[in-house]
Amino acid sequence: MALARGRRRGNRVDYWPGFVDALSTLLLAIMFLLSVFVLAQFILSQEISGKDTVLNRLNSQINELTSLLALERSNKQDLDDALSSLQSSLELAESERSRLERMLNEGEGAAGAAEAKANELSGSLSEEKKLSKRALSQVQLLNQQISALRRQIAALENALDASESKDRESKTKIADLGKRLNVALAQRVQELARYRSDFFGRLREILSDRSDIRVVGDRFVFQSEVLFGSGSAEINNQGRAEMKKLADALLQLTEEIPNEINWVLRVDGHTDNIPLSGTGRIRDNWELSSIRAISVVQYLVSQGVDPRRLVAAGFGEFQPLDDQHTREARNKNRRIELKLTER
Repeated sequence: MALARGRRRGNRVDYWPGFVDALSTLLLAIMFLLSVFVLAQFILSQEISGKDTVLNRLNSQINELTSLLALERSNKQDLDDALSSLQSSLELAESERSRLERMLNEGEGAAGAAEAKANELSGSLSEEKKLSKRALSQVQLLNQQISALRRQIAALENALDASESKDRESKTKIADLGKRLNVALAQRVQELARYRSDFFGRLREILSDRSDIRVVGDRFVFQSEVLFGSGSAEINNQGRAEMKKLADALLQLTEEIPNEINWVLRVDGHTDNIPLSGTGRIRDNWELSSIRAISVVQYLVSQGVDPRRLVAAGFGEFQPLDDQHTREARNKNRRIELKLTER
């Protein structure tokens, strides 16, 4: 439908506006999906943070209620001890009363004293009974409070279990998202590795006649003498010819790698450990390695390579391939390395 809106110029149809509409719609859809993903991450993080706060508050309340329960149990034990003491006193009083009643029956001479003693003991017994009833009431009240505390603790434990269950579900969702992201990243890395292998394979075919250009691990290595004169950062004619081959291979690779793979070609400059002589504009090996890497990048850009796909870095003499202090080692260490990697 968008293509149908193209304007006619003479006898030709201009499809450019429809193409722009379709591209804008695709970009809006991608931005919407990214926004949904970021919002989901934010909501999950907020939910987990809230659950942790509730969990800490519930744990604090449980600790307070546990302390109160221990205190109430201690008070109940004290009251039980007091009740036992009162019951023992009551039993002793009843025993004494029985003894006095027997004495009253045995002799009338001691009747008056026995009766007075009995009345005294009866008063003490009544008081002990009142104290016993009050203690029993307090024990019953404490039992009720303990039951209420137990119900509150049970409710809090249920709430805590529910909160922990939601927390586990949130963590599971986050872990699943992390796994999916790792799988996607691994797929991108594998796909980029495949393109890197194809790219290096083409370079081997193009540059197979040179022994001073080789593959070391995941890098394509040019000896500095292929591209530069001694102490110079300007690419020589021979080097331009080799870089032209590299640029053509890069342009072909750019057409093949999908846009969603965020790749770059890193150009690393390396030198030997011999200090620069003279007072030229290049001060040291580190600066020389950096300028050489930049020169390669600038030449590739001049041949049409997208500058957003290029990175230049200088390492001086600090990343040698060979640590020996020999001429052969120094020759090997003077190099330009190319690495196809993620941004």
